[in-house]
Amino acid sequence: MQRQTFSLLAGGTAVALALAVTAGPQPTAGAVDGDVQHPVFVDGQAQPVYTDSASWIREEGWAIADVDSDGDGAPDRIHFDITRPAETEEGVKLPVLMEASPYYAGGNDVVNHDVHHELWEPGKPGRPDRDGVRRSDVGPSIISNSMVNTWVPRGFAVMHVESVGTGESEGCPTIGGPEETAAVKAVIDWVGGRARAVDADGAPLRADWTTTQVGMMGTSYNGTLPNAVASTGVPNLKAIVPVSAIDNWYDYYRADGAVVAPGGYQGEDEDVLFDYVYTRADREICKPVRAQIARDQDRTTGDHSPFWSKRNYLKDARKVRAAVFVVHGLQDNNVKTRQAAEWYAAVSRHVPHRIYWHQGGHGGAAPATDLNKWFTHFLFDVDNDAETAPHAIIEREDGNDVTYADWPVPGSGDVVLRGSAPGDDATGDLSTVRGHGRSSYATFSDIPTQTVEDLVESGSSEHGLVFTSAPLTGSLHLSGTPTADLRFSLGQGAANVTVGVVDIAPDGSVARVISEGWRDPQNRRRIDRSLRVRPGQAYAMDVTLQANDYVFAPGHRVGVVVMQSELDYTILPPAGNELTLDMSRTTFGLPFVGGPEAFLDATR
Repeated sequence: MQRQTFSLLAGGTAVALALAVTAGPQPTAGAVDGDVQHPVFVDGQAQPVYTDSASWIREEGWAIADVDSDGDGAPDRIHFDITRPAETEEGVKLPVLMEASPYYAGGNDVVNHDVHHELWEPGKPGRPDRDGVRRSDVGPSIISNSMVNTWVPRGFAVMHVESVGTGESEGCPTIGGPEETAAVKAVIDWVGGRARAVDADGAPLRADWTTTQVGMMGTSYNGTLPNAVASTGVPNLKAIVPVSAIDNWYDYYRADGAVVAPGGYQGEDEDVLFDYVYTRADREICKPVRAQIARDQDRTTGDHSPFWSKRNYLKDARKVRAAVFVVHGLQDNNVKTRQAAEWYAAVSRHVPHRIYWHQGGHGGAAPATDLNKWFTHFLFDVDNDAETAPHAIIEREDGNDVTYADWPVPGSGDVVLRGSAPGDDATGDLSTVRGHGRSSYATFSDIPTQTVEDLVESGSSEHGLVFTSAPLTGSLHLSGTPTADLRFSLGQGAANVTVGVVDIAPDGSVARVISEGWRDPQNRRRIDRSLRVRPGQAYAMDVTLQANDYVFAPGHRVGVVVMQSELDYTILPPAGNELTLDMSRTTFGLPFVGGPEAFLDATR
């Protein structure tokens, strides 16, 4: 995950909102009761009226969590700070915007796992693999000023929470575990009057200045914690904006049995991230927790287990009460797009929801007006279009935001495509035609040094297969999650399998890698159990790729790639593993708006 304190609106410079001050829909909105200023709303948005930063009240405290993650026999105390307008001491009660993070105290040097080794096979022993690149991204040992200059003037108290085992918070990091969730929840419970907190001297603190309503937002790990806490159903968490956030930690470090890295952090895993964020002063007390994480994460088989189930918020999505505004980059290869798509689908069944897909990678922010309206509506109960506006906003390829009724875009449907054997140009045809082509089978060998782009642009089918559509005569809109249903055999007992969807420009270069997916053939039936692979035996296996929303331009071609190891993501075994694909029985499901008819129209 991103190794820095990543603020959505740090310093108040990320958004520019109207400064008009007129009465809003609340009885006290815009009113000055004596000399006391109340919040102001214009066009459904909170306005900056508490602008005297010198008068803001700043304090810190420690919430008493109902968890003892370090095993010292005492409840963990979780450090937080608060910045609020002085008017909260004069009877004005305000909601809270909270950002929780393990990164506020900086990070430690860490060593990633070595990924250059043979793949494990059932019946063979595992191997130690801790040897990789050392890195550090140490920041100042403070909590944060993020969000303060943007949101305190608009009538929100801003709180920052140091995650368990980081900075001045007690306990131990559990990297997505329930202890981590409970620690942040304790702070929200304190705001809601259901938990205790103390100051630095141990004196009780009371949140008598707040309405008790809480919103959370953040990016990367800071966006993951809102998902985690919301999945507990905590009643006074009213709205969240998770940006580039995780909902299932197994899918962050694994892919259906395959050990797969977050983009840019090859060789990272739960234990590595623990080492990075473990910044509390006591350097010994959490060593047993770290050792347990290293054992339970299981980089040998990649199988799903109870360890990962505890770090899956999707299974508790039905408990979410907060309104959810998902924000994610369509080119985020760190926290991949499947995380956002699955979380959005899960929560949209029962709570207010929106999603913003932007064209960038890791990070980003929701449009400023929509973000302000979201928190203004759900934390101040101001009537605006936060719940009635179109659910989906997508930044299109030209940089313009376009709204859609929902996501995937209504009218999208899977188009079942098949590939033919490569011809003279080393690519096979990709079409809806059943059983066309020169041959039913193609065999290729693995090399641990190529990416999807490398394979497409290599002009060779020696190390993977590329299937391409005819040049498009019109635009073609993909919206949703691609899939593959493979029929194959291996020349040995283990292999990586990578499937990709690409946009191929008229000159044959890769305009964009749209989606990738991975699976371990040993986990072809279930992700929690590795099964032996017999060389030469035919197997069936489905692969779920990353979600996306992308418009192919006329003249471009839709490309599908099948290969083995991927340099940026998978374990990288020695070259030579063989895979034979049965193309007559392999299909790819690509979700195009307009379904099969749209694909046929664009490829005629």
